[in-house]
Amino acid sequence: MAEVASARRSRITPEREAELYSAVLDLLREVGYDALTMDAVAARTRSSKATLYRQWGGKPELVAKAIRHNKPGSISDVDTGSLRGDLHTLTSREDDCTMQQNAALMRGLFMAVHGNPDLLAAFKELLIEPEMEEFRRLVRRAVDRGEVRADCPALDYIVHMLVGAFATRTLIDDQPPTQTFLMSYIDAVVLPALGVPVN
Repeated sequence: MAEVASARRSRITPEREAELYSAVLDLLREVGYDALTMDAVAARTRSSKATLYRQWGGKPELVAKAIRHNKPGSISDVDTGSLRGDLHTLTSREDDCTMQQNAALMRGLFMAVHGNPDLLAAFKELLIEPEMEEFRRLVRRAVDRGEVRADCPALDYIVHMLVGAFATRTLIDDQPPTQTFLMSYIDAVVLPALGVPVN
């Protein structure tokens, strides 16, 4: 049975999959998670609803995978030889316009996650945990290079600091996150908390 499902899943080409994910993100921006339906995705992408369910199982998995697919490359692809270089490279992957669109999208999804345990579970399994594991490897390299002490208490909070800056920029400053803001935040807050010299 699993082999049959796997064979069915493989019929969607990478190009078609990218097209579907793009449509899902467009719909999310237009109507939000709660109003997004598999019927709407099927209509927008000229797919059958049965195909969508067979491929993704349901809306939470489809949305989480669309978000993951939209990310510009893998964290594990980045290795500049320094933690500062790695963090700045990750920040520079999205231009300010894309960052602003994604910030608005993520704010809406964070709200939806609180009222939807299935979406939270899909986000954790398909997006958060894989990204966290890649990020942990990036940080372990910095520790192995001797840039950060292995017992530095701020190590457990790097992601919290970065996500916090991204998420609260609009709330506190009434401005979208930008590359300039995030890079200056990394240099002023994240790296000093880790004991990494910025100069």
